Amino acid sequence: MSEAGLSSALSTPTSGGVSGKHAQQPVISACGLGIQFGGLKVVDGVDLSIASGERRLLLGPNGAGKTTLFNLIAGDLRATAGTIKLFGEDVTAEPTTSRARLGLARTYQIITLFREATLLRNVQLALTAGTRRRWNPWRSFDDASLASRAHHVLAQVELDTKAHAVVANCSYGEMRRLEIALALAQSPRILLLDEPLAGLSGPERKRVGELLHALPRELTIVMIEHDMDVALAYAGTVTVLQGGRVVVDGEKQAVLDDPRTQEIYLGH
Repeated sequence: MSEAGLSSALSTPTSGGVSGKHAQQPVISACGLGIQFGGLKVVDGVDLSIASGERRLLLGPNGAGKTTLFNLIAGDLRATAGTIKLFGEDVTAEPTTSRARLGLARTYQIITLFREATLLRNVQLALTAGTRRRWNPWRSFDDASLASRAHHVLAQVELDTKAHAVVANCSYGEMRRLEIALALAQSPRILLLDEPLAGLSGPERKRVGELLHALPRELTIVMIEHDMDVALAYAGTVTVLQGGRVVVDGEKQAVLDDPRTQEIYLGH
């Protein structure tokens, strides 16, 4: 991130976090959270508290432990130290399915979709995930209610007009938006976005940023992103990681003004 970019970010209006007077039990709470592979501590003693409706941005250089922290929160990896709570419930030893039932959904750096199916069927699959309903994603659907819900989800990411297009024929930006739609189909209370703008063109980055701004305020969103212009305009609070540890944490402007952030990103 350039010095000019950092200065510009300081003057960018924020979508806001949750003020102290409205503080309540955090929806995500980590205490001493860590994981090591062999002798390498990838995440080391992380304390984190994220409130309902917060827009939190995770920053840090490559190898800082951001995605690994996401994996610990979502349950894709099991912590070797510390605890993680969702809505006050200790889920440290719980699988991803238990965390999803509490309302957590996420996207990944690498997109995973049914590329030979339509966008509509991808969303229908997401809508039925975790239910008792058994279905084949390749068959035709005669459930009008399910189709209507799928169209509504696609409309949230401006893909409803392409509902019957095959995913393999879509642009990379459309696939990124579809991935967000699949997460939204789970009706989450917490959404973890791992580099949702990665690989997108300038216009697509702006479009996705606008879509994120339009999501319901009660939805808590935590995002890892390297496109500072979009991400910092969107976030209200920021956590900076380095070497698997939290270096700075707080309101956006205070974090960007912090000498430790300046050192990490500007080298002075």
